[in-house]
Amino acid sequence: MTSRFRTPTEKVVRDVLEKHACPVRYHEVRTRFLGAIASPLMETSPLPVVKGLWGGEFPPFDSMDDLNHLIDVLINQLWNSLTRHNSRTASFRLYRLELDPSAENLARYARVRRQELEGFVEGLFGGHEALELPERAHMSLGHLGELRAMMGGIEDLVARDIQAESRTQLETTFRHVRELTKIMETEIHEAVLSCARARHQMLEGFTITKPVMH
Repeated sequence: MTSRFRTPTEKVVRDVLEKHACPVRYHEVRTRFLGAIASPLMETSPLPVVKGLWGGEFPPFDSMDDLNHLIDVLINQLWNSLTRHNSRTASFRLYRLELDPSAENLARYARVRRQELEGFVEGLFGGHEALELPERAHMSLGHLGELRAMMGGIEDLVARDIQAESRTQLETTFRHVRELTKIMETEIHEAVLSCARARHQMLEGFTITKPVMH
């Protein structure tokens, strides 16, 4: 099996991101890559997306081995492993969070989900302000926008009410966020599949004519 089919462990990816002081967290890197993979923008390629994690340029490296290792982990392994979610049978899962119900953990849970949704949209749009999306993907983005606003609202609520952890509804809110996570995963996957179909149709529309040799 070649390296492009390898799925890196979370630790391997985190080690690379931390070593090079990446400002984007692991959970958001995953969804940003997935969004870029799904993007109907034909010019999208992994190298600029990886550079975008550091604002558009690679971080400084001590050696070529460090550069090669970063490319291997983030592109040959992580990026390529995420391409399998273009298939209906390979649904995407957001980062797993096993947290005890508390106000602090609720805010963290909501923050991670918000960042994941923002990462997906960032990758999908590739720096463009507007993008022509297929209908199902457009619908999914609308739902994800509403869910993102809900997560931001939970963060704000906890920040304003330091006594939130004493509420009896805390466990119920945790359960609701977990249920909303499933909806996020479904909508993300539907958007990915819809864009994959559209991109396939676009590629089919291109015809290649054999050049005339003189």
